[in-house]
Amino acid sequence: MLGTIVNTGTILAGSMIGSIFKKGIKEEYQGALFTAMGLAATGLGINSIVQNMPKSSYPVLFIISLALGSLLGTMLDLNGRFQRLSSRFSSSRLGEGLSTGILLYCIGTLSILGPVQSALYGDNTYLFTNATLDFVTSMVLAATYGVGMALAAGMLFAWQGSIYLCAMLLGNFMTSDMMTEISITGGFLIASSGISILGIKDCKTLNMLPSLLIPVLWFAVTGFFQ
Repeated sequence: MLGTIVNTGTILAGSMIGSIFKKGIKEEYQGALFTAMGLAATGLGINSIVQNMPKSSYPVLFIISLALGSLLGTMLDLNGRFQRLSSRFSSSRLGEGLSTGILLYCIGTLSILGPVQSALYGDNTYLFTNATLDFVTSMVLAATYGVGMALAAGMLFAWQGSIYLCAMLLGNFMTSDMMTEISITGGFLIASSGISILGIKDCKTLNMLPSLLIPVLWFAVTGFFQ
């Protein structure tokens, strides 16, 4: 868990530092940061898709995952619930920033494979690398959305901690094929978050979060019959 603790700490530190810079940034410059964050999220999402798509053994699984997951998330109104909750503490912009930050921090190859490597082999290299990247990202996000972005650190800890515990308990169940499918689906979620920030279309990305569970269920079911 050392790597996850370090990763969480860098997000907290980066958020604090970024929030200090935000106080001196004019509104027009904040708009430029919003655009930059939107483009960055879209690019990172596309990169995750392009990198993992050729490795996929189930080329249509991501379509099924997005469709079923989005339907379930919409029925549960995850986006609406999250926005209403965040608006109690700050502006609606914070809710948008948190949803983007959570996706950028949690849904990436390093953030998914890192806890697995740490649990199975005691290797924290991926997590330390991810911590460095998240430190920079958290500073920019906090400079854009404010100190409330530090709340995303708690989500990262819960996410990576859950993967760590699952890897310890399940071991061989968390295969590279499963991680590939999760990374593809996650890439689409990150890209959709970027599209929302850019104002192209409000994708309500949080409603799509259950899509990440579909690949896990798929491998659980197929593994049962093997």
